[in-house]
Amino acid sequence: MDFPSFLIQLLNSVQYGLLLFMLAAGLTLIFGIMGVVNLAHGSFYMLGAYLAWSLSTLLGSLVLAIVVGAALSVVFGLALEWLLFRHFYQRDHLDQVLLTFGLIYVFEEARSILWGDDVHGVPIPELLRSSIPLTDTLSYPVYRLFMSGVCIVLALGLYLLISRTRLGMKIRAGAFNRDMVESLGINIKLIHAVVFALGVALATVAGMIAAPISSVYPNMGSQVLIMCFVVVVIGGIGSVRGALISALLVGLVDTFGKVLLPQLAGMLVYMLMAAVLLWKPEGLFKQ
Repeated sequence: MDFPSFLIQLLNSVQYGLLLFMLAAGLTLIFGIMGVVNLAHGSFYMLGAYLAWSLSTLLGSLVLAIVVGAALSVVFGLALEWLLFRHFYQRDHLDQVLLTFGLIYVFEEARSILWGDDVHGVPIPELLRSSIPLTDTLSYPVYRLFMSGVCIVLALGLYLLISRTRLGMKIRAGAFNRDMVESLGINIKLIHAVVFALGVALATVAGMIAAPISSVYPNMGSQVLIMCFVVVVIGGIGSVRGALISALLVGLVDTFGKVLLPQLAGMLVYMLMAAVLLWKPEGLFKQ
């Protein structure tokens, strides 16, 4: 593999890893702080992809569609937490699994009614359709760099929110000891609602920015859900920093595995997870 080809695969792996991080960060926050096993998290990714398709058609701009879709996803997350999830915080994980597994079918049926079962494509904005030439025959799409840039900005924003704000301090305290936080007079229900809405928004935005390169099709959330759980397990449940490092590792292993070891590509990520769990059963980073 020559250097330009290596650089392309490296950029692809970073872009894929950052996209996985946006999904896994919401999943690990919801589980680490709320204690909820959310199997329906992949459906929010699917929702984002369909919102990108419908809103970009309606508004004529993918960037504007992402902004509007992110706002709608926050409202949707707050409503879903208030209607369903807050009633399951003290329930067994089996009850949570059954609820969220049922929601997958609800969301899929709602998707079928609202948008149909066809495969759709989302056009890349005109300004992002070009490519950066690397050699006479190889180039790299500008839109993939845009995706990586959006993910990096959101990752930095999430880091600043969690580590440098009063809300982030409350979130971290709630993850460490919910009873103590409630005894201090902090509204833990509001913290849970904010965290859940944040997780939904991250997954939805990930689906929206990925839609132009992955297409929009039924049941697309189920495919990314498994990889999200792999990222969360490797990084450590409840650790945002672990989710970032784990997502980048998974992106590297998956991308280069498909190029260098195509016969084992489907196993390599799970082999990585097994190796990490043998070394550190709690994941790379504790909560």
